[in-house]
Amino acid sequence: MKAAVLQRRGPDGVSWRDFPDPVPTAGESVLKVAASSVNRVDLYMRDNGGGITHTLPQVMGVEAAGEVSEAAPGSGLRPGMKAVLFSEAFCGQCRYCLAGDQPLCENVRIMGEHRHGGFAEYIAMPNSCFFPLPDDADLAAAGALMTGHLTAWRMLFGKRALQPGESVMIVGIGGGVAVACLQLAKLVGARVFVTSSSDEKIARAIALGADGGVNYRHDKVSAAIQQMSGGVDMVIDSVGEASWGESLRSLRRGGRLVTCGATTGSNPPADLQRVFIRQLEIYGSTGGSVAEFRQLLDVFNRGLVRPVIDSTFKMADAPAALARLASGAQFGKVSLVA
Repeated sequence: MKAAVLQRRGPDGVSWRDFPDPVPTAGESVLKVAASSVNRVDLYMRDNGGGITHTLPQVMGVEAAGEVSEAAPGSGLRPGMKAVLFSEAFCGQCRYCLAGDQPLCENVRIMGEHRHGGFAEYIAMPNSCFFPLPDDADLAAAGALMTGHLTAWRMLFGKRALQPGESVMIVGIGGGVAVACLQLAKLVGARVFVTSSSDEKIARAIALGADGGVNYRHDKVSAAIQQMSGGVDMVIDSVGEASWGESLRSLRRGGRLVTCGATTGSNPPADLQRVFIRQLEIYGSTGGSVAEFRQLLDVFNRGLVRPVIDSTFKMADAPAALARLASGAQFGKVSLVA
């Protein structure tokens, strides 16, 4: 088959080339990939990969949707049916899997990170990772759904769910997770405020339903958010060090901050006095569970949410798609199609 293979670190280390076809082991089936999308973790794997157990060369890509090409006996799958992959091959046996909290699996092997990924013509994954789609499903949209929208779903509705009428500030609107958070928060009737260094991105967010925005290059975020909202109930922050202080100061008393990344650094000032005096909550989030993915797919299949696609590239042009994501100019998902 052909695949986008990471041979060595750096932008020139990824190429679309021949690679051995996947050989499914017991309990695995094979998907013919129709679509995927690029994510920040793909850039991390390309340029660093530290802390993730893997061996090069490796097929990249943490998302995939397409049609089943080989169905394992007893899987309930059939060749030709449309499906989207749950990207985490979880063990099903550790305390977290038994509790239904697969993102905390002690033995997880994520496609495109610990095992070969979805930037390819074919991919093998455990049967439990295949989620059937309706015959009329848009595979390009489904291929851009798993990472951004499932991460957003768990952040918003996981430990302490965002409620109708509550308010949320999304730091750095434009990325796939941030735009997904905007869509899902509006879906449940929350007020949404966004930040960005781009007036154009703020305008696009408002066109999607955001209630206001702050350009952090021109205005102090916390002052503007406090003026617009009186302090938000929740902040979604994947930026980390550069935005952390303003994120904490944008919360109301008793508010909560949810983080899923630290693109500007992982050691922000703790500001512990603010945390305990105002009784703020801070918690981390990544991925989502099988149950949460089923909930998201139900919403997707009913046409209530659809990923915002910034740009679409052929799978063979994966290096160019990665460059688009690395530029930071995107608004929504950078899609890959077969």
